[in-house]
Amino acid sequence: MDPKSVAKQMMIFNKTAFDNHFRAMQAWHEQTERVVNKFWEKSPMFPEEGKKAITEWMTAYKKGCDDFKKLVDENFRKVDAFFKET
Repeated sequence: MDPKSVAKQMMIFNKTAFDNHFRAMQAWHEQTERVVNKFWEKSPMFPEEGKKAITEWMTAYKKGCDDFKKLVDENFRKVDAFFKET
């Protein structure tokens, strides 16, 4: 079998595995966020500034995840383009 074909199949497998894992982690994060938000709504022990800090942290986390996903997707596109050229 052609080494380029094997490498391309490995790249496709890794991209699929990454995408599936990323979607699962994203779903887990969204569910956890919903549970935590419901808890905050009902709990008087969290001050507003604490809620604001955690909300900002969650927003930064989401942005970091989105940026990471874009970077990984771009690199997979570059590898795919490399295989198309050769």
